[in-house]
Amino acid sequence: MRLFFDARYIRTDFHDGISRYTAELGNALARHTPVIFIISDQAQLQFLPDNAEHVMIHPVTSAKEPTTALVLNQYRPDVVVSPLQTMGSVGRKFKLVLTLHDLTYYKHRTPPPQYNQMLRLLWRAYHISYWPQRLTLDMADMIATVSETSRQEIIEAKLTKRPVIVVSNAARDLAELIDGPVVRGDNPPKNLVYMGAFLPYKNAETLIQSLAYITPRRTLHLLSRIKPARKAELMRLVPEGSNVVFHGGVSDEQYAQILTDDAIMVSASKAEGYGLPLAEALVLGVPAVVSDLEIFHEVAGDGALFADPDSPQDFAAKIASLDDKKYREQITAAGKKHIGLFSWDNSAKILLDAIKTL
Repeated sequence: MRLFFDARYIRTDFHDGISRYTAELGNALARHTPVIFIISDQAQLQFLPDNAEHVMIHPVTSAKEPTTALVLNQYRPDVVVSPLQTMGSVGRKFKLVLTLHDLTYYKHRTPPPQYNQMLRLLWRAYHISYWPQRLTLDMADMIATVSETSRQEIIEAKLTKRPVIVVSNAARDLAELIDGPVVRGDNPPKNLVYMGAFLPYKNAETLIQSLAYITPRRTLHLLSRIKPARKAELMRLVPEGSNVVFHGGVSDEQYAQILTDDAIMVSASKAEGYGLPLAEALVLGVPAVVSDLEIFHEVAGDGALFADPDSPQDFAAKIASLDDKKYREQITAAGKKHIGLFSWDNSAKILLDAIKTL
């Protein structure tokens, strides 16, 4: 079987969620079967197996993207797996698995900030109604998604007639990136850590406002890149006497170091496809306080505390409850146990078994 995997979604500066999913799943799949990777930049190879067999075509943002299947036909693939659903499939001569991560952009239609103005307009138009998505997905042979929560949403929205499988997201163990021991003091954790975008639905506002209700004071670390205008908006919300650090983007090593420095992982997001930062925190035994979302319950089980994303007071109360060391250890132990249900190798095996049915 000539199995192709679309690795063009790998970013070569900082991973976002799609980029990390692409790299991790692609590597795991290659551990179980020969894979030919589709790339658009030689730099993407550094995130793939050594000496990975590959073909190079146009980027996913190219105007040629609708013709991707015609380009790939010349390489005679049997099956192509795309970790997103945007690949052009017209005229294909191979089996195709597309991935729809979640339905977040139907609820919150702000497009990814890295796209140019034309792509942003097309993105908004695409998500005005379900019919473009239905047309896209039904042109594939199988649809993958990253969680059971997303699978149920896809089914309930009747987005496709194709079979929908769960090829779950999973977390790396960031411990290998840490220079020194994980810091877990007996006193209340002093740092709050948020890793994620600053789109409106990610709701960093609640995290910042919660600082006014937390005693003793903690430092809130906002790790991701942020545009100056958005940063100014959020800075105006910082309560007097509170400490908020905008890191403006961090390396994986810096992320791991900050997350394990006497910290609580926090997210007040109002919509998620999986919640990879939550999963990464659980693997490390870092306590977490997150929005009361179905997907976060799926990822964390009893291993996190859940708060109302519209209530800074509720977030503050849940954070304060982790001051109790025994309770904190109970929560983190449950989180480590539950997150063990997810792994990239398991996801790769599920995907490979599904591919064989095609």
